[in-house]
Amino acid sequence: MAAGANVDVPSVAVVGGGQLARMMQQAATGLGIRLRLLAAGPDVSAAQVVRDPLVGDYRDLDLLRQVAAGCSVMTFDHEHVPTEHLHALEADGLACRPGPAALVHAQDKAVMRERLTALGVPCPRWAVVHDAAGLDAFARSVGGYPVVVKTPRGGYDGKGVWVVDSSRERPEPDQVLLAEERVDFLRELAVLVARSPSGQGAVYPVVESVQEGGVCREVTAPAPGLDPDLAVEAQQVALRIAAALGVTGLLAVEMFQTRDGRVLVNELAMRPHNTGHWTIDGAVTSQFENHLRAVLDLPLGATSARAPWTVMVNILPADAAVGPLTDGYPHVFARDPAVRVHLYGKEVRAGRKVGHVTAYGDDLARVRERARHAAGWFAGTVEDGDHE
Repeated sequence: MAAGANVDVPSVAVVGGGQLARMMQQAATGLGIRLRLLAAGPDVSAAQVVRDPLVGDYRDLDLLRQVAAGCSVMTFDHEHVPTEHLHALEADGLACRPGPAALVHAQDKAVMRERLTALGVPCPRWAVVHDAAGLDAFARSVGGYPVVVKTPRGGYDGKGVWVVDSSRERPEPDQVLLAEERVDFLRELAVLVARSPSGQGAVYPVVESVQEGGVCREVTAPAPGLDPDLAVEAQQVALRIAAALGVTGLLAVEMFQTRDGRVLVNELAMRPHNTGHWTIDGAVTSQFENHLRAVLDLPLGATSARAPWTVMVNILPADAAVGPLTDGYPHVFARDPAVRVHLYGKEVRAGRKVGHVTAYGDDLARVRERARHAAGWFAGTVEDGDHE
C-alpha cells in the first residue's frame, strides 16, 4: 500500500456531542473505527476530540442524512432524535442502532411502562393521568399520597420528575403525566446489557448507584451485599427487556431494590450510561467499546470486572468558581497514582457533571474513600488534608 493511501475502516455516525460520544471516541480509536459526529456546537465535549464534526440540530433530517453519508450505522449519545426521522433514515437503507421501534421506549416513559407491564416485567404501579381527578384516583389506588409524577417525554437527570403530596401540587396542569407509586426502596441498582443485531447479549455486573437531586453521584461495582439470586434476577430482567424490545447497542436498566427483597424497573436508557462509566477502567471491556461492537454486529467483549471493587464518583462542582479542573492534577495524582480521572472538557457550572473519577482494588472502604476524595478535590468540596 502506498504511503498516505486511504484505509477502508468502518465509520459510525454518532448523533449528540456530549461526554458519552467523547468517550466513544476513546474506544473507537483502539478499534480502528472512525466516528462522524453531529454536535450542537463546535466546542461541545465530543466535538473537541472527534475529527471534523458536523454542527447542527439533530432534529434536522437533512443534517442527519449528511452525517450518515458513507457510514455503516448511526447511533446516539442521547435519545431525543425524532423517531419519524429514524424511520426515514431506515427507509434510505441506513442501519439505526438502536432503531426507532426500540428507542421510543426510552423516549416515552408511558410507552415504556405499558410495554414492560405487558411483558410481565416488575415495575412500580403506574397510570397515565390527564387531570387532577385522575391523579387523586391513582393516589387512592396505591394507598394515598405522596406519589411520583413524570413528564412522559423529555426528562433526564431528575428533570421532569416530581414527588407530590396532593393533586394541587400537580406540575404542568395542562399536560398528560405519568403517575407512579412512591416505592419504598432500599437502594437503586443498575444493569447494563450490550446486544448485537444478531442477538448476542452480554450483561455487566449489577451495580449500586447513589442519586442526589436526580443526578447520579456515585456507582459501586458490584453492588455490595446484593443477594446472588437477586443479582441474577436483575440481570435476567435486563437481558429479557433488551431482547423483547429489540435493542441494539447498550441498554441501561435502572432499578429499585425494595425493602421486601424485589427489584422493580425504574428507567431505561438505550445508550452508554453514567452507571457504566466504571467499566472504562474496571471491566475487561468498557461499555463504550461494547456499544460500538454491538452496533457494528461484532462479537461482544467480556464484561467481567478486573478487580473485586470499582467505585466511580462524578465530579459535580459546588459552584462555578472552582477554576480550571486540571489544577487539581498535582494533588490528586501525587496522593493516589492509581486513581483514574476522566474530564469532559465542559464549562464548569454548579452541579454539572464535568468529569468522573474511578478507583478500584480489594478493600471497598479504601476504594470508595480514594474515589470520593479525588472527585471532591476537583469539585472543590474537600480541603487539603481531608481524609488524609
